Amino acid sequence: MTEATERTDAGQGIEGVLLANRDRIVRFLMVRGAGDAAEDLFQDLWMRLTDRSSGPIADPLSYAMRAANNLMLDRYRSAQRSELRDKAWGESAALPKPSAETLLISREQLLLVERAIDATGERPAAIFRRFRIDGISQRDIAGEMGVSLSTVEADLRKVYAMLADLRRQFDAG
Repeated sequence: MTEATERTDAGQGIEGVLLANRDRIVRFLMVRGAGDAAEDLFQDLWMRLTDRSSGPIADPLSYAMRAANNLMLDRYRSAQRSELRDKAWGESAALPKPSAETLLISREQLLLVERAIDATGERPAAIFRRFRIDGISQRDIAGEMGVSLSTVEADLRKVYAMLADLRRQFDAG
C-alpha cells in the first residue's frame, strides 16, 4: 500500500480501511484458521470496529489487522472452553449409576440429616435453611427473624456441630 493510499484510507476512517482491505483481512482470517467462517468473522470485525466511536487512529490498517487477530484469539479461546465443557459433561454422563443399595443408604442418610437439623430447634433449623439453601445473608436473616447477628451465627454453629457429629457417625459406620 502506498503512502498516498494510506492517507486516503485514514481520511475515510476505519470503514474505508475495512472496505479497501476486505480481501486482505479475509485472507488473513482464513490463514489464521477461520476457514469458511472468515466472511462471518469479517462481519463481526466490521461491527466491532464501526460501532465504537474512537478518535483518529495512527495506522488504521494495522489497527484493523490487530483487531482481526484478537477476534481469532477470542474465537480460539471460546472453542477451547466449549470443548472442555463438552468433555466434562460427557465424562459426567459416563459415570456409573449408583446401585440400589447406595441409593437406599443415601436416602436414609438424607432423612437422618433432616432430622438432625430439625432436632437443633425450630429457629436454628430455619436459619440454617435460609442461609444454606435459600442463600440469604446472615444479616438479612437476623433482620427477618428479629434477632441479633451473633444469635444467627450461634444458631448456625449449633447446626454445623450437629452435622459434623452426624458426618463422623456416617464415616465410622
